[in-house]
Amino acid sequence: MQQESIQVLLVEDSLTDAQLFERVFFRAATGDWKLVHAKRLSEAINYCCTKSFDLALLDLRLPDSEGLATVSRLHQVIPDIPIIILTVSDDEELALEAMAQGAQDYLVKDQVTIQLLRRSIRYAMERSQILQQLKNREREALQALDRERELNQLKSYFVSMVSHEFRNPLSALRVLSEVLLHYDSNLTAQKKETYSQQINTTVNHMCQLLDEVILLGKVDTGNFEIELRPLHLKEFCEELITSFQYSDENQHSIILDCQQDLHPIEMDADLLRHILANLISNALKYSPSGSEVRVEVSFLNNQVTFCIRDRGIGIPETEQHRLFETFSRCSNVGKIQGTGLGLAIVKRCVDLYTGEISIESQVGIGTNVTVLLPAGDSALR
Repeated sequence: MQQESIQVLLVEDSLTDAQLFERVFFRAATGDWKLVHAKRLSEAINYCCTKSFDLALLDLRLPDSEGLATVSRLHQVIPDIPIIILTVSDDEELALEAMAQGAQDYLVKDQVTIQLLRRSIRYAMERSQILQQLKNREREALQALDRERELNQLKSYFVSMVSHEFRNPLSALRVLSEVLLHYDSNLTAQKKETYSQQINTTVNHMCQLLDEVILLGKVDTGNFEIELRPLHLKEFCEELITSFQYSDENQHSIILDCQQDLHPIEMDADLLRHILANLISNALKYSPSGSEVRVEVSFLNNQVTFCIRDRGIGIPETEQHRLFETFSRCSNVGKIQGTGLGLAIVKRCVDLYTGEISIESQVGIGTNVTVLLPAGDSALR
C-alpha cells in the first residue's frame, strides 16, 4: 500500500481486543495512520460529529448497541465511510448480513494479522471509492434528467431507458464486487486484475452514457460553446479508430481513407469526437462480424467532409425521417442494444457546428452517413 494519511475509528468495548487491534494497526501502517478508540457506539457517534474519519472498525456487540442495528446507526452518521466489521468466529454469518447492508468487509478478531488488516483496509477503501464515484455519477445523471424533463415530454421514456442501461452494468459491478469481497483469498493475481479491468470497463461505459446525456442537456439549453483548436485530422481519426479496434469483439475491418493533413485545421475536438464516435459505433454495431467499415475524410474549400460507410442491416426507408429524434430506434434492430441517443447527439453537434448531415441507406445493403463541417472561423458563423 502506498504511503498515505488515514484516520480510522475503532469501536470496540473490549479493552484487550482494542489493544490487540491497536498494536496490529500501527504495525500495519504504511504512512501517517491514526486511530481513535471508542468503547460505545454513542461515544463513536460523538467523535464523528467533531472529527472526520476515512474508515471505521466496528464491533457488532457493544454495551449500547448490538447486531445489524449497530451498522445502521453508524451509517446514519457517516454514510459514505467504509466499515469493516469485527467479529468472533461464531459471528461470521452475522458479519455477512452486515456486509449485505453496507459494510465493506469483516475481520475475525483472533485471526487478524498485519497483512490481513492492511489488505482489508485497502480493499474496503477502494470499494468505497468506486461506490462513491457511482453515486456521484448517479447524482449527475439525475440532475441531467431534471433538465431534460423541463425541455420535452419524452422524459418518462428517458428515465425508463437510463434505468435499463444502468441496471445491467450495475448488476455486473455487484457480482464482481461480491466475488472480490467473499472469495478474495482464493483468487489469483491474474483473476483479480481481470475483474478490476472488467469493473473499469463497466464504469467507463456508464460514464460515457452519462457524458452523452449531459452533452444533450448542454446543447439543448444553449450552454455549450465551440472551442476551436489546431487539429491534425488524420492523426485524430487514427487514434479514434484504434480505440474502437481495441474493444471490437466482432473483428470488423475499419478502413481509414484520409488525405494527408500537412497542416492542422481549426476544429472543436470534443464535438468532432462525439460525432465520429457515435457514427462509427453505429456502423460497427449494426454490421455483421468481420465486415468492413470505411471512414473517408476529405478537406476542400475550408470544409471537411466525413463519410462513414457500412454493409450492415440498413435503415427502413419509411423510418428514415425520424432518425434524429431522441430515443428513436428502427424496427429492424432486433435484440441489438442501444439507447436511441446516438444520432440525436450527432445531429445536435452538427447543427451546433452549422454543418450538414445526410444519410443514404438500404435494408440489407448498408448505410452511408455524410457529414459536412466548416473548418476554422467559419464554424462560428
